[in-house]
Amino acid sequence: MPQDVQHNAIVEANGRCDCGAVTVRASGRILSMFTCACLNCQTVTGTGHSSIALLAADDISFTGETKPYTRDAASGARFTRHFCPMCGTTLHAQSSRAPGVSILPVGIFAGNNQWFKPKQLLFGRSRQPWDWLPEGLHIHETYPEKAAP
Repeated sequence: MPQDVQHNAIVEANGRCDCGAVTVRASGRILSMFTCACLNCQTVTGTGHSSIALLAADDISFTGETKPYTRDAASGARFTRHFCPMCGTTLHAQSSRAPGVSILPVGIFAGNNQWFKPKQLLFGRSRQPWDWLPEGLHIHETYPEKAAP
């Protein structure tokens, strides 16, 4: 998983799915914050990129039922998204390459995500020209090799 030591802040944030059947609590140190423009993230979000925060899996808790969907990633890892079975909101994901890390879409913390400050864009090769992103992001054409566990 991408690591960004500048994002070593502690976050305390509550979020929920669109229908409110599942809530999430993040309480811990942020490992990394980034945007991803891979084609899978574009498909899942319905836009040009996803906004992601990484936290230790032990720093995340959920109430309510979730359902998993697992697929093979281009990196060779198994990637599992957990979503609300009622409304379909993606709540978090995990990669087999970093089983102790939760991949959180920052949008689930709507109204309580002002702490999100990405420094990099992953999969810039599939970035859409109409997708506006913050200035100054370090752009990786694919997944950064040095970050792969």
